[in-house]
Amino acid sequence: MVTATETTEILTKPKTEEVVQPSFKRWLKHACYMPATKRYFNKQDQDAIAQAVTQAEHGHVGEIQVVIEGHIPANQAYYQDTCARARQLFAELGVWDTEYNSGVLLYLNLCEQKVEIVIDRGVKQATTQDIWEKICQTIVKEFQEKNYRQAVVDGILQIGQVLDEYYDRRLKDQNNELTNHPIILN
Repeated sequence: MVTATETTEILTKPKTEEVVQPSFKRWLKHACYMPATKRYFNKQDQDAIAQAVTQAEHGHVGEIQVVIEGHIPANQAYYQDTCARARQLFAELGVWDTEYNSGVLLYLNLCEQKVEIVIDRGVKQATTQDIWEKICQTIVKEFQEKNYRQAVVDGILQIGQVLDEYYDRRLKDQNNELTNHPIILN
């Protein structure tokens, strides 16, 4: 498991270059983006997000990890879009490595105002892509209305409802395998 701080830097090179079209425009947009995660999500917002994750994970073994990133690092933005970046972080942060394959990554990219949800194979079996796309669209719509904290909290609670419907109530709550606090990457 990766321990993340405000200065976390992911160093591995993504293996998705052959899938994503290289884009100078995307690279330029991310290279020129001024770090703004603190402006969007202060300490109280981060605590509210952590509390929402705790609430959403209660009663089932699903694990939710929230990653908020200002921009894709310039050395990766040419070859990597937000979907590829979310998949990279899903692997690097060990969201896939939960006991019941129940990890869900909620990735927010502030530069592009995009949301990606990456789900583990245990969750994928019982859900459809439409469910996750609706959650992403709801978050993006709230972002456009500048309700950043509420957008993330509502999205987390919706993910919790999906996990609650899927996982058997007879399974006891397990130890919290992923941190409930959002990981903030600039």
